[in-house]
Amino acid sequence: LFTAALGQESNNDKKMWAKSFLNKKAPRLPVKEWISERPEVKGKFVLIDFWATWCGPCRLTIPHLDTLQQKYADKLVVIGISDEPADKVKAMANPAITYYNAIDQNETMYSKLGVTAIPHCILISPAGIVVWEGFPLLTDYPLTDEVVENLMNKYNK
Repeated sequence: LFTAALGQESNNDKKMWAKSFLNKKAPRLPVKEWISERPEVKGKFVLIDFWATWCGPCRLTIPHLDTLQQKYADKLVVIGISDEPADKVKAMANPAITYYNAIDQNETMYSKLGVTAIPHCILISPAGIVVWEGFPLLTDYPLTDEVVENLMNKYNK
């Protein structure tokens, strides 16, 4: 009740494999190398997915993130961040990634967020606040279309 009264989000005490930034300003996450074109993020929600080509759960998440990017393209930018070499990421053909993709071989972003296991996603509001974090396909706390829509309606200011 208290968090609802303040309008804050909760991760329902799920196990996190990163520092929690929920309801906090997202740290600056500079990208050094884009595999795709660089997206325009101003005024949009940004969903960042930390992943790798060798990670089975990461690969299972890709089609879901593709769908979110396509469905909410006017309000949402999905960005995949891998710490692998660009040629390895580019060589992965299945599943195909249609959202934006970048490389963080120095793990600068991973370190800022304290990511120790993948996949790990954060959803950042246009105001720069993390409004969701975790594994999008987690049974008890999934990042469904309904969750995305509710968060975009609530934080689209």
